Amino acid sequence: MPYPRLSRLELEIMDVLWRHGASSVREVLEHLPQKRRPAYTTVQTMIYRMEAKKVLRRARKTGNAHIFEAIVSRHAAERRLIDEFLGLFGGNLQPVMAQLVETGKLTWDDVQKAEKLLRELERKKGPSA
Repeated sequence: MPYPRLSRLELEIMDVLWRHGASSVREVLEHLPQKRRPAYTTVQTMIYRMEAKKVLRRARKTGNAHIFEAIVSRHAAERRLIDEFLGLFGGNLQPVMAQLVETGKLTWDDVQKAEKLLRELERKKGPSA
């Protein structure tokens, strides 16, 4: 199920919910990087907008605080970001791979894991594909 594009701050908020589970606005704020931490009201507004986008929801209420939880999984969000990123290259993975190799961010271990995934995918497709 496709979901709306998320801003950097929205992704940071989602990361807090993925790592720490259901949280109040205050708890989310406390887990954001202190160096560039936005105001409480900014986080609150973003969370309400994200609720309207249906990427998170109110799980319950504790006292006066609403507790929010992620609806969209980390995997789904990562998949969307990667698809959008590759779209910038016309879907061509080669420039991305070359950059990863040149910067040393792609290791032989990564290549072996990718090869294993490719083999599993081929096996699942079967001989008729």
